[in-house]
Amino acid sequence: MCRSIKTLREPYTEEVTPADVDAAALQYVRKISGFRKPAAHNAAAFDAAVAAVASATATLLAQLEVCGGRSAGPAS
Repeated sequence: MCRSIKTLREPYTEEVTPADVDAAALQYVRKISGFRKPAAHNAAAFDAAVAAVASATATLLAQLEVCGGRSAGPAS
């Protein structure tokens, strides 16, 4: 997997920002697509994929229960 994507839950990080989630989503889509920056004709699909991955990531983090009962969700 992408080495530049950091773990976005406790105890690995204390606070997750929307920027952290967006950066991880971008790195994931770059890795999967094989493009650092898509050509103009692929930009809409690329951007939509980044948004979808970021949304799914935020949902996952908000729903995870970390041992100790504290939520690991991103800051709003």
